[in-house]
Amino acid sequence: MHDKTNRRDFIKRSGAALTVGSLMLATGDKAFANKNTNSEKGTLIDLTVCDGCKDKDTPACVVACRNKNQQQFPKVNQDELKPYWPQKKYEDWSDKQDVTNRLTPYNWTFVDRVEVEHNGKNEEVFIPRRCMHCDHPTCKGLCPFSAISKDEHGAVVIDDGMCMGGAKCRDVCPWDIPQRQAGVGIYMKMAPEYIGGGVMYKCDFCVDLLRQGKQPACVTACPKQAITFGTKEDIYTLAYARAKEINGYVYGDKENGGTATLYVSKVPFAKIDSAIKKHKQETNDLSPGRPAMNIKVENKLDTLSGMALGAAIAPIAGATAAGFAAYRKLKGANSNGKEE
Repeated sequence: MHDKTNRRDFIKRSGAALTVGSLMLATGDKAFANKNTNSEKGTLIDLTVCDGCKDKDTPACVVACRNKNQQQFPKVNQDELKPYWPQKKYEDWSDKQDVTNRLTPYNWTFVDRVEVEHNGKNEEVFIPRRCMHCDHPTCKGLCPFSAISKDEHGAVVIDDGMCMGGAKCRDVCPWDIPQRQAGVGIYMKMAPEYIGGGVMYKCDFCVDLLRQGKQPACVTACPKQAITFGTKEDIYTLAYARAKEINGYVYGDKENGGTATLYVSKVPFAKIDSAIKKHKQETNDLSPGRPAMNIKVENKLDTLSGMALGAAIAPIAGATAAGFAAYRKLKGANSNGKEE
């Protein structure tokens, strides 16, 4: 028997006893029971097939996502936009709703493009980017407002009626996926000059379609069938088989503890990551919205500091969630005492 306990196991076992009770308040017992079951879905994005829809002005998956979700996009009153103390600025994309070359509150998926040298050839690679829908999402575990949930199908969803736009989810996301829009959300009805920053927006995996037994809009729209949808187990099996077939690589299976979004490529993801970061430096575009493909991403909830932070946030999240629920119920009741 091997006596050596690895650091990850030690941290988990040592910290779990101290934090599990508090974390349960904020995330519920499902946070500790996220297992790959037949009800959880996933996607495999084959970068050897995706060509970025070069013959179109905008990639088909991006158009489909925007058309499907436009009713959920934030509706902003420009006259009410202002910083909240002590901030000196706010994030506003309401006058840039047509931007499709990065993630925004109005654009939940985009297709990045890089050129990479591999095996003596210059390879052009197109990478559809959106939320990875992690198996154990750090954003959910560390949201101080308990505004993020994980659906039984594996979709990680932000409740725009609960979100205060604090952006903690973006801070802890390895890919900086959620994007913030100021001037909307529940904080505007409370104390907009002192609390809140808006609402965070991202891909929700077309969770309403999943519940109807349908596929996400990006999957059905892809003209090259570069995105495959299925059970988590089938997607993982397909990813490894495809990687073996092309002598390639898989991404998303281990990053951040595993995700529902896997990529397969004949080019090493480390090279793709370097090319993305180089382009960001060259264009001086260092803001969130064009995520890198960070290699060997560890889940922050597996660290002692992450668990401690979760424990500290949990009571606040529980109280906040209860208060928001009561507020929404009160606001949703009409004069007859019935919910609207």
